Amino acid sequence: MDYGGWKPYVSVAERRKKAELAVAKAKKAGAMLSPITSYRGAIAKTFWGKAWCDNLERYSDYASRLPRGRTYVRNGSVIDLQITAGEVRAQVIGSSLYKVAVTVAACPEKQWRAIGADCSGSIDSIVELLQGKLSTAVMERICKPGIGLFPAPKEITFNCSCPDWASMCKHVAAVLYGVGARLDQQPEFLFALRRVDANDLVRQVNAGLPESRKRPATGKVLDDALLADVFGIEMAEAYPLAKPAAGRNKPSAGKVTAKKAAKPAVSTARKPPASAKTAADNKAVTKKSPVKSSAGPRKSTSGDVVAGKAKVANSPATPNEAATRKRASVRAVKGKSR
Repeated sequence: MDYGGWKPYVSVAERRKKAELAVAKAKKAGAMLSPITSYRGAIAKTFWGKAWCDNLERYSDYASRLPRGRTYVRNGSVIDLQITAGEVRAQVIGSSLYKVAVTVAACPEKQWRAIGADCSGSIDSIVELLQGKLSTAVMERICKPGIGLFPAPKEITFNCSCPDWASMCKHVAAVLYGVGARLDQQPEFLFALRRVDANDLVRQVNAGLPESRKRPATGKVLDDALLADVFGIEMAEAYPLAKPAAGRNKPSAGKVTAKKAAKPAVSTARKPPASAKTAADNKAVTKKSPVKSSAGPRKSTSGDVVAGKAKVANSPATPNEAATRKRASVRAVKGKSR
């Protein structure tokens, strides 16, 4: 059957089956896919996702193609969607597998500075900004068409590998809606698409506040001593004490003499020399009485030399000494008898 160069219509069930097969084949080949899973109901549920989709539907340029794109993204036909700085690359299942590329222009520097100036002092936390929990006035300023953060149709360029000659085919529309669904989970991708840093808005919180160089009046400053008494703490000196210059404020000669005279007199008595004390100790040791013999061994000291001799004299003789003494006494008796 001839369809005038167009491929035949593919039902939703068949597209889902093709999508599942394409995802399984890509994963088997080692590709890392980030699909938009199929679901029912609203495409986006959080602030940034809804704001993105509302911004798309606001432009009449896309009015004729957007409804088909919503059907595709809800059915899970967007099997891969990768967002990088200023660019979106995706794969969409239709009658075949098509590749889509969307380029978003960077936010003009002047426009970004104007957004920061208008929101200065209102954005205290990047977390609140990404969650869309700021005041309505601030969020409306960021999302305002033409001068806000969202791109206008003239700032978006896209192409698809399908044979549709329309400026925006249903596959591109599905990818644009898929960006809104992705912003539900990762709203920081919006700032990446416009190539701006969300932290710039937080850094400008105190940018407009002038620096105060006027110091408080002396009468309004609480003394450190009073402050220490109130809180029971010791206050460190704010400035170190200046050291006296060399050669100045030296004490006079009279004051030095008076200080020396005030010091107590030191005793001039000399201690006996160590040698005399040692000789006296040795003399006292020699006069000690002899130490009685004991059964156990004792340690000898330098002062017990004399006592050691008495101990040797009174100690019992060994068997050899006794025999020698006996022979000597026998000889003496024989000599007397002769």
